[in-house]
Amino acid sequence: MSGHSKWATIKHKKGATDAKRGKLFAKLARQIEVAAKGGGDVDMNPTLRTAVQKAKSAQMTNEAIDRAVKRGSGNAEGDAYESIMYEGYAPGGAALMIDVLTDNRNRSGADIRQIFSKLGGSMAEPGAVGWQFARKGVIMVDASADEDELMMAALEAGAEDMVQVGEAFQVTSDPSPVYDIKTALETGGFTVQSADSPMMAENLVPVTDVKDAKAILRILEALEDNDDVQDVFSNFDMSDDLMEAAAE
Repeated sequence: MSGHSKWATIKHKKGATDAKRGKLFAKLARQIEVAAKGGGDVDMNPTLRTAVQKAKSAQMTNEAIDRAVKRGSGNAEGDAYESIMYEGYAPGGAALMIDVLTDNRNRSGADIRQIFSKLGGSMAEPGAVGWQFARKGVIMVDASADEDELMMAALEAGAEDMVQVGEAFQVTSDPSPVYDIKTALETGGFTVQSADSPMMAENLVPVTDVKDAKAILRILEALEDNDDVQDVFSNFDMSDDLMEAAAE
């Protein structure tokens, strides 16, 4: 499990302030709006269906989801967004993929560049980092579940694999059915902590120094706080104890 996935789980457990939740909903609405440009029917547009399921999983209201769909499908006025994937390195050499949706490429590029410069990272040329990553579905389930029963339920729902990571089981799949698997597991009585479809790296970079750990989490937080940044993915790997200490 990459350090980024652990970081996402820690943030989920800590919860979010109203301000952070509002920012998350704004980003989810933007994702829905862009996906809806391919058609506003979730049954005919799998990308939109995934975006809507992700928003519902975050407890975004149906009214807000419908407004975003209408803007994207041309039934309401909205901005024109473009998708950009920036690549770079965090302090300590961890690779970063920054998924951006923006209505101003120049502004977003300058903002990302400034964050890297200020916090000790460096931007990379397109493709220099991306080859290390592939998108996967990831569902984190509370480890109180019976391992054999969870494995059977997950495989029946379309999952590919499952491993225990700390106090949770990590269920992996192709990205498209991740929220269907989440729903199936919840219906089966399992406690799902989170579900998403991140970019994951096969080869991880171990981080053991607390100074590097703090620097990596600082740059992750700064990037994720940017309004145009939808997701940040990394290949660093650090122990739960080190991450908890660095996140304090």
